[in-house]
Amino acid sequence: MQKKFSYPLKIDELKQSEYAFVLEANADELVDICQVLQVEKVHSFAAKIKLKLNVREHLLKIWGNVTAELELKSVISLENFTQNYEVPFELFFDTKASYRDIREMGSDINADVPDIAENGIINLADIAMEQIALQIDDYPRAKGEVFVYYSDDEDNETPRENPFAVLAKLKK
Repeated sequence: MQKKFSYPLKIDELKQSEYAFVLEANADELVDICQVLQVEKVHSFAAKIKLKLNVREHLLKIWGNVTAELELKSVISLENFTQNYEVPFELFFDTKASYRDIREMGSDINADVPDIAENGIINLADIAMEQIALQIDDYPRAKGEVFVYYSDDEDNETPRENPFAVLAKLKK
């Protein structure tokens, strides 16, 4: 399936300077983003992204801000509600390393390891969608909704008999 919301960049074509990009999804692209994020509806999606390539260190710094207005389904009321997101981010990509290099280098789990630019290409739209996806709650609920659990046992006024008491009766 060809993604409609995509903005790939070849790292080899970049010069060592700062670039600025503004991505804003149109109606068709919003439907595509909705499927990728697996939400009820995407009302708006935009990103302001800057990047700077450091050729000497083989490092690409990407930072910016992503905004989105999403319609989510509450896990409590099962009704849709709208949630606004504004996510600042900063990422680093190693332009020469491979996954094998990172594996060999990564003995310290707390080390800040840069991402890998696969095949020398990065997709700014994918980066923006990933930032929003990381912010979406796994169990979304509208503001003020609280889950209240009622047990069937609480309705019964008869006290439950201790299972060990039953065994004690059998022993006599």
